[in-house]
Amino acid sequence: MSTLSATNIADVGHDEIAAFRIMPDLDSSVDIMQGSHDGLLPLPHLATVSSLQNEGAPPVDLGWHLSAESGDIPTDPAENQPVKRKKGPAPKMLGNEVCSVCGDKASGFHYNVLSCEGCKGFFRRSVIKDAQYACKNSGKCEMDMYMRRKCQQCRLRKCREAGMLEQCVLSEEQIRLKKMKKQQEEESARASAAPPTPALGAGAPQLAPQQREMIEKLVAMQKQCNKRSFLDRLKVTPWPKNQDPLNREVRQQRFAHFTELAIMSVQEIVDFAKQLPGFLELTREDQIALLKTSTIEIMLLETSRRYNPAIESITFLKDFSYNKEDFAKAGLQFEFINPIFEFSKGMNDLHLDEAEYALLIAINIFSADRPNVQDHDLVERLQQPYVDALHSYIRIKRPTDQLMFPRMLMKLVSLRTLSSVHSEQVFALRLQDKKLPPLLSEIWDVHE
Repeated sequence: MSTLSATNIADVGHDEIAAFRIMPDLDSSVDIMQGSHDGLLPLPHLATVSSLQNEGAPPVDLGWHLSAESGDIPTDPAENQPVKRKKGPAPKMLGNEVCSVCGDKASGFHYNVLSCEGCKGFFRRSVIKDAQYACKNSGKCEMDMYMRRKCQQCRLRKCREAGMLEQCVLSEEQIRLKKMKKQQEEESARASAAPPTPALGAGAPQLAPQQREMIEKLVAMQKQCNKRSFLDRLKVTPWPKNQDPLNREVRQQRFAHFTELAIMSVQEIVDFAKQLPGFLELTREDQIALLKTSTIEIMLLETSRRYNPAIESITFLKDFSYNKEDFAKAGLQFEFINPIFEFSKGMNDLHLDEAEYALLIAINIFSADRPNVQDHDLVERLQQPYVDALHSYIRIKRPTDQLMFPRMLMKLVSLRTLSSVHSEQVFALRLQDKKLPPLLSEIWDVHE
């Protein structure tokens, strides 16, 4: 995704990718996110490698009105039950609010508390894992943006003191996906109790003509986007041959290599989203909200497609694979690297085909519970045909595996957790004084 521009996600200039070394100002970058990527959102050009080392262009002022997440459900203390929130736009924020836990820039109301993405993700992971932490300072650490990474026990304590509620951890989207999984399990139980069905023949279930056409178009769109970006990938900063871990120039070259690959991936996602039926019908604000929050999750989905279990590596470029150590050499932390590889292995075990991946990506893009989305009903309506098509496709392709559909949907839930871990990784890069290109900074809300 190139820098998002609000009025038009302009066509990505693939011919201009030439290069990462000559990048125009990013001011135009923001019309949409001022804009994000889509026909709607004019996309900026790729960031120069040199921009990774200097202060470069100032961060784009996105002017977001961040709103409370629809998935963060307050509760009635009298009954300790979630209070149903009325339909309608979430309350606006002024844009200068700070996290009640660590003092970083707040992104919205998460689990009943005004907080940042990092503390939101930390609280979610701690609750899901029922984590037990220990403090070296007898639980007396003062919590701030630095200390939040040093003492997890005090950070969790501060989350609870600020008012974060464990019962709010599941978002509306996760609850919906869990319900769908339960329904599929019930269907599977009923099917196993029923008499065996005859072998599939001429009367076997078939995709509706519109579903078949939709899937064929999705796969063709993906191939087209992948083909264009593959040529661009050949122009990225090469992976250094010098393996000296203490050489600063070598470390910067590795970091530039990965960030340029990330920019390529973002542009692919923008190209794909622009072509999805209905996407351009959304307001530019909703386009931005959907693209901004789904990008990292789709990047992780695409990463899992390139996972090679035989060598436990991921192949981004032809004949060049990256293992965990390569990711670490580029500046990433194993707290982020290990979950990526675990997720990729789990996806690889499902043996999905091109159609299933394309449908999952479309479903992920049209997630109505993303922060700042206003027209939830329209986004849900746009998503539903892809959910139905995936369900039908799986029933035909895997008629004996009744649990494959819910398993796939639960992978989307796993991506939400991975996305939160990614927010922590981005903050860690800032502590290492590694500067992201303007496009990635804008998408991932990195404010210097």
